[in-house]
Amino acid sequence: MNVPATRKDLMIVNMGPHHPSMHGVLRLIVTLDGEDVIDCEPILGYLHRGMEKIAENRTIIQYLPYVTRWDYLATMFTEAITVNGPEQLGNIQVPKRASYIRVILLELSRIASHLLWLGPFMADIGAQTPFFYIFRERELIYDLFEAATGMRMMHNFFRIGGVAADLPHGWIDKCLDFCDYFLTRVVEYQQLITRNPIFLERVEGVGIVCGEEVINWGLSGPMLRASGIQWDLRKVDNYECYGEFDWEVQWQKEGDSLARYLVRIGEMIESIKIIQQALEGIPGGPYENLETRYFDRETEPEWNDFEYRFISKKPSPTFELPKQELYVRVEAPKGELGIFLMGDQNGFPWRWKIRPPGFINLQILPQLVKRMKLADIMTILGSIDIIMGEVDR
Repeated sequence: MNVPATRKDLMIVNMGPHHPSMHGVLRLIVTLDGEDVIDCEPILGYLHRGMEKIAENRTIIQYLPYVTRWDYLATMFTEAITVNGPEQLGNIQVPKRASYIRVILLELSRIASHLLWLGPFMADIGAQTPFFYIFRERELIYDLFEAATGMRMMHNFFRIGGVAADLPHGWIDKCLDFCDYFLTRVVEYQQLITRNPIFLERVEGVGIVCGEEVINWGLSGPMLRASGIQWDLRKVDNYECYGEFDWEVQWQKEGDSLARYLVRIGEMIESIKIIQQALEGIPGGPYENLETRYFDRETEPEWNDFEYRFISKKPSPTFELPKQELYVRVEAPKGELGIFLMGDQNGFPWRWKIRPPGFINLQILPQLVKRMKLADIMTILGSIDIIMGEVDR
């Protein structure tokens, strides 16, 4: 703690790990002088599951179902990063159709994540209605996911060199219908929230971060773009096929909680633009690179020998990660999601370091809440948008 606890009138309060506004199992030890926050210390680790260590004992295909448990609201992005690393290490080409399918699903996932940020954020600052509205739209996105992947939340859909299955018949029309419908809903959110005087009173000028601070703290995503820096990895790295679509990076220059809200609302509209263009221009062709199936083909066991009789399950397809290291990143809804990957001529990665955006964005919280009121903690924490699954890994 930075503040000497010798003053008698200071009060130390535990917020969380079971408080609903903590968005999971985050615990804040807050030192208060009346209503003013003197100091704040986040305590992490309540949801630590050893995800990096598990990765070092699994092949990439075996590890894919685990990764959707980091940021469990934007599951497509964790899958994308998990297959992008080995694809770059092994120089595996992704067919054009697979790349388009990936972009469509990634952007739908971004919208779903931003929606489930918006609802609880509004509930934290006292507006209950949007919380029910966002579930209405999010449910439709999950219906689309279920039709395409078979699962609503934990999809296990991306594969090295493509995706697991092609889009089902009629899915593209359904998705276009959703895009048209969703744009009308975003307008409704804006009418309901953006000019609301009570909302503005709670968020305007609260939790200001200037552009220089944002870079020094290593923040990314909407936190970065709300402080006047136009940096989006979809434009910078041009991964998948984002360079083929016409869309704008959303940014604001104020750097407060309102700016972060506006950036995310804008991003949902831009995501719809990208999805519509991808759906209309989706090419034909294969949805996976069939060559990847031939990596490390297991020798067919002799009829009736030991393996055939006693090892009942077929080994999952693996390919050796070459002895190289690589940092690969994508623009997740919360910021830059990266993986530092080291191969070792083995099916298992030698090192798998996750760079979660939520964890790094959370670092600035103690600085932002100092000298603010107690009620502003919810606003500031909500505007940062953390998911404890990826903070604790």
